[in-house]
Amino acid sequence: MSLSRREALTHFGALLALPLVEWPAWAQLAADPLHGTIAQYQAGRLRGEYTALEITKRALEQCRTRGVQLRAIDLLADSALAEASASDTRWRAKALRGPLDGVPLFAKSIYDMEGLPTTASSAPWAALFPARATRDAVEVARLRAAGAVMLGKTAADDFAYRGNGTSSYTGQVLNPHDNGGRITPGGSSAGSAVVVATAMAFGALGTDDGGSNRIPAQFTGVVGVKPTFGLVPRSGVIPTWPVLDTHGPLARTVADAALLLDVLAGHDKDDGLSLTGRWTRGALQTLDANALRGTRLGFVERHAPRAQMTAECLGILDAAVASCVDAGAIVEAFAPAVDRVTYREQFAAAAKARGDVAPNANAPASTANALRRYFERQGVDAHAAMQRGLASYRAFYDVLPEQWEAMASLAAQPYEHDAASVSFLRSRDAVVAQLARSMQERRLDAMIYPTMPFKAPNASDPWPDVRTPLGYGNWLGLPEISVPAGYGADGLPAGNLSFVGLPGSDAKLFALAHAFEQRQAAFRMAPL
Repeated sequence: MSLSRREALTHFGALLALPLVEWPAWAQLAADPLHGTIAQYQAGRLRGEYTALEITKRALEQCRTRGVQLRAIDLLADSALAEASASDTRWRAKALRGPLDGVPLFAKSIYDMEGLPTTASSAPWAALFPARATRDAVEVARLRAAGAVMLGKTAADDFAYRGNGTSSYTGQVLNPHDNGGRITPGGSSAGSAVVVATAMAFGALGTDDGGSNRIPAQFTGVVGVKPTFGLVPRSGVIPTWPVLDTHGPLARTVADAALLLDVLAGHDKDDGLSLTGRWTRGALQTLDANALRGTRLGFVERHAPRAQMTAECLGILDAAVASCVDAGAIVEAFAPAVDRVTYREQFAAAAKARGDVAPNANAPASTANALRRYFERQGVDAHAAMQRGLASYRAFYDVLPEQWEAMASLAAQPYEHDAASVSFLRSRDAVVAQLARSMQERRLDAMIYPTMPFKAPNASDPWPDVRTPLGYGNWLGLPEISVPAGYGADGLPAGNLSFVGLPGSDAKLFALAHAFEQRQAAFRMAPL
């Protein structure tokens, strides 16, 4: 074809409703399509520069070499090349299913993926459950229905339980920005962040109960998304804490993350806590580089413990806030009605005022029932499977009873009716209402603060004794987009800025995060 790259992008955007955004500087120089954005990749296909099959083969080669070296790969899918070839067939027939058709992606190890066992990144669990899944998790199924090429699954902390990227199945996942192999990539969605940062895929699925997407996003310098609680259903994924667990994508750009979330969102009947409102496709695809102009942002000082932050991290944070101001935002110090120090007390106080039972985000009955429903969805004997896997699972989720009889009794009650979990959800509504009133009083569109106030430590060292706002977002069910803000003198990512809003404000946050990203241009491809 004789189309220019810009003309191809414009044509493809009109064809598949891709958001037409400015290409980031790092992507404009990318010689390898895997190093650019989804829109650029599709524009190159339109020009006939390569096929999805060619790029998928290249991605798999990188996974088998660099991916294995970084211990980021859980399992690779045998179906990836066939899926890429099918996308190329649709391309020739002018019948692509959407902007993700032919795009190489990954899912986290706790997701069911047809044709692969679900290891949960746990060596004992993988030995106990070697059978290949016969059904996709709903998020994987939605990506495949959109034409995406699923390369396989990424390594994580065992059962997605911790934040270090330590897997008993693959070993410690390595941070690609650290040549010494000592620095943690964060977790639990460690491998998902690493494959994105190293351009083995355009995006990956992750989960977040207390920072599991946002921690590795900051430590590897990519975009991490925690959507509004319940926006993305969790059916077909090994469960964690049902009232906290929030699923979302990791990507190199906000625009790519928006494309992924747009496909993932929407109710699913198998997840009793997924939002029931109708999801309109395309709601996240209107991105504007000028979206910060005139926006009122509340900088939550209490979420930035300056006395405990290094000069380097403070400098990057202040520069990020200044970028928002330079882009036309009005940034004011904000002390919300609920913050990272007070939120647990306020949940308890709200329950007490109602005369309710104590709220419990980690209620054992909810997790037990969710595990039972996970196995039932697979079509196996749930009681037998749970009994077989209880000791391995309970090694992490130790609030569960040790004896099978007690576990079986807990698992019988639907988590939607567990008293401690219901009390927690009621308290969430009350506390979020307090937050909403304080934001409305200040006429704020969103809050901003550092995703985490420190750089990635050594994987083998204790983390700094500094409280973060990570759990705050999960308890309140707030949407949050974590965007790279800068790098330290050692070349390691040194901070992400989080854009945080009230439940349901995901589209607004994507617009603001994209505008910041365009201004800051902080992403750096990890060394290959």
